[in-house]
Amino acid sequence: MATEVKVPTLGESVTEATVGQWLKKPGEAVAVDEPIASLETDKVAVEVPSPVAGVLGQQLVKEGDTVNVGAVIATVDEGASAAAKPAAAAPAPAAAPAPTPTPAPAASAAPAPSVESDPSGSITLSPAVRRLVLEHGLDPSRITGTGKDGRLTKDDVMAAIEAGTAVAAAPATAPAAPAADVPAAGPSRKQERVKMTRLRQTVAKRLKSAQETAALLTTFNDVDMTAVIEARTKYKDLFEKKHGIRLGFMGFFTKAVCMALKDIPGVNAQIEGDEIVYNDFCDISVAVSAPNGLVVPVIRNAESMSVAEIEKTIAGFGKKAKEGTLSMADMAGGTFTISNGGVFGSLMSTPIINPPQSAVLGLHRIEERPVVKDGQIVIRQMMYMALSYDHRLIDGREAVTFLVAVKNAIEDPTRLLIDL
Repeated sequence: MATEVKVPTLGESVTEATVGQWLKKPGEAVAVDEPIASLETDKVAVEVPSPVAGVLGQQLVKEGDTVNVGAVIATVDEGASAAAKPAAAAPAPAAAPAPTPTPAPAASAAPAPSVESDPSGSITLSPAVRRLVLEHGLDPSRITGTGKDGRLTKDDVMAAIEAGTAVAAAPATAPAAPAADVPAAGPSRKQERVKMTRLRQTVAKRLKSAQETAALLTTFNDVDMTAVIEARTKYKDLFEKKHGIRLGFMGFFTKAVCMALKDIPGVNAQIEGDEIVYNDFCDISVAVSAPNGLVVPVIRNAESMSVAEIEKTIAGFGKKAKEGTLSMADMAGGTFTISNGGVFGSLMSTPIINPPQSAVLGLHRIEERPVVKDGQIVIRQMMYMALSYDHRLIDGREAVTFLVAVKNAIEDPTRLLIDL
């Protein structure tokens, strides 16, 4: 008996999605609620579970197709879970007796699956991961995947590149060169066309719309991170022992931002038509890196949370982003955004606001620089901060005042305790 697999409800006002990746192939056994496909919406990836246990039958849509909520995308045949595997494996032994001639055994049959024509072999790769594998000539079967169900992520591939491991076998093509006196081929000039993911299309539209609609302006300041670093170094072990989470810098900055937003409410406001909406709460959007791109979940009512609660929330978002389990509810709303490009080594940038928000704070890398303190040149741990804002709503005086308030709180963390 074949059971239909339908596109589940994707969230409020979301009616369609794109088939990002099939996680199971026809003929493979599936358990109840086991994910068989990944759908990409405007904000998050959603996995489609199997409604019954059995064997995946037909895939009625292809990767890259757009599907509506409730549409049938596949069928699952109940009751033949184990039978399908031998059936699929049966043709393999039939092909094995064929290479009876002596030349065939000499040519290695094992390296054939890792030939460049299909570098992923039987491993299911996302378009972004497949592109990295092709560009760097890696064998995906020799890379340990840390994603959901052991799937490879971009971080896994980049780690293999840095380690210099898992290089694809070029010997298969190398023996052909000595046989003929043909000059060695020049550098590769291959091109690959990959359809933009639904998430990337949405990000592109929203950021372009922000540039066209808002009067964007960015103001900069630098902040001495020495006091925060010393506090973190002194208390990080006790903090982790008590709260079960590492003490990072985002907890300090989120608290400092919430204090500054109370003093300058216009930075926490937004324009709706010909009205200005002021928010007496701080829902802080934090940019988190996910395998399929940057996502921005929201820390709700961050102004009433402790540093430990903020760090736990951010760590939870990071884990869900890596596993691809962020929900639409995690992403909705937000009154202000913090984007930390410093974790990737950025020195300075001009971030773009996330509409309908009116401002975004960009953090950058921390590095030792000579600065003048009390008439003396000293080495301090410094960071550049950038505040991009909608000049239609926020004046330069407000933007600078906000940035200075954050700077003062970070340079003297005691202010965070006494709300000063």
